[in-house]
Amino acid sequence: MEEALERETKWEVDEVFTLPALENLVSGSRIEKTSVELTSTYFDTPELDLLAHNLTLRRREGTDESGWQLKVPHPSGRTELHAPLSAELPHEFVEVVVGAALGKQLHAVATIRTLRHRHRVLGPDGELIVEVDDDIVDTTAADGSSAAWHEVEVELGPRIDAVPAALVDSLAEAGARRSEFASKLSRVLPAQPEPVTETAAERAIRAYLSPQIDMIFAGDVALRRGEDPIHDTRVATRRLRSTLRVFGKLLDRCAISAVEDELQWYAGALGDVRDCHVQHRRLADQMNKLPPELVLGPVAARIDATLLARQVPSRNALTEAMDSTRYLGLLATLHTWQSHPPFNGRLRRRELVQRARAAARKADRRLATALHDQRHESLHRARKAAKRARYAAELLELAGKRRQAKPNIKYYKKIQRVLGDYNDGIVSSRFLWRTATTAGTAAGENGFTYGLLYANERHAADDARRKAAAIAANRYS
Repeated sequence: MEEALERETKWEVDEVFTLPALENLVSGSRIEKTSVELTSTYFDTPELDLLAHNLTLRRREGTDESGWQLKVPHPSGRTELHAPLSAELPHEFVEVVVGAALGKQLHAVATIRTLRHRHRVLGPDGELIVEVDDDIVDTTAADGSSAAWHEVEVELGPRIDAVPAALVDSLAEAGARRSEFASKLSRVLPAQPEPVTETAAERAIRAYLSPQIDMIFAGDVALRRGEDPIHDTRVATRRLRSTLRVFGKLLDRCAISAVEDELQWYAGALGDVRDCHVQHRRLADQMNKLPPELVLGPVAARIDATLLARQVPSRNALTEAMDSTRYLGLLATLHTWQSHPPFNGRLRRRELVQRARAAARKADRRLATALHDQRHESLHRARKAAKRARYAAELLELAGKRRQAKPNIKYYKKIQRVLGDYNDGIVSSRFLWRTATTAGTAAGENGFTYGLLYANERHAADDARRKAAAIAANRYS
């Protein structure tokens, strides 16, 4: 399965629009001109679930672009995956989008025919600078509706960061306007109605929930492609769970109670894989800091093998979870929440403020208790409470309470970070102790290095605990 990064902009033009001259964009450039006819059939669920998450799956037939194409979001544009032309949907593409499609069958939803006059602007070395496509488009949707228009697409070459200013000016002078549509398909198919949220509190909750849900769906696609978005996906599930817990009394308890449990279940599956990654990276860094003469025996190999023995079944369990109807049901609920958040009547900003303050007070109490009794369990509870207070403050900021929220976001982020360092040190030291008890009695191995690493991890945990106490003490100084 081939892939390429697509970075393009679209421009609306009139029927009589004439493309401006492109020869002088770059000194020494030349233009390759071709004309092609393309027919693209787009596939989605009847509810357009793929389009809702900026995914595009199409079967394209044309002079030089025949094949299946799946476009998935990328921070710089979209990644375009390619598969050979076939009569059936490529199985590998269906597997990638099964979560975004909520397990539903995919059907043809639109056909778009394009007469494309392609202009490839090549530099002196023959490398593509930009491709400017003058497109005459006509479309037919699954419901029989049709449309036609004229547009220009500008696609960047691999080493170009932005559309050349000279080209932007030339297009504007010729009458082109930046398109409001992200793709041809989004112009053909009906836009999803914006949810009606009349209060600032409701808008803030929706504005906070929606990006976390988007992150979970993006993580689903990336995981199915073999990538590693586990950290970002796990954080998104935590932010959702925290919002439901802190602001739960303002939401529909019947709607959110089961989702809290399902998010915890999914976050646990992600966490089992993520924790192995964190420990591997942390201990590899610690090993690299040791003088070679202090590394006695195959310590790195033993640590790698032990963590791999845990990681493989954890990753398999995550894959199994993502293939379950339970997981697809969770995604379906989250998808619904983006347009219909689980509000319980009208919400007011003062209610958000009250709940966020309560979360902050709880975090402060738990931190004070933990710093007093020094118990690991108390410090772990304090870290989780600090996360909830931070996330609540983030939501409060979206509600227009920036002055109140900003200091709390900064403070609880610091507490969360140093208590996270503490927790990582404790977890790693326990892992090293267990590993040492096996390695210390094995032929050709020695427990010395594990003990050294153990002592370093305990020292790091103690240092993090002292930093947390200092941050708390200096909060109001």
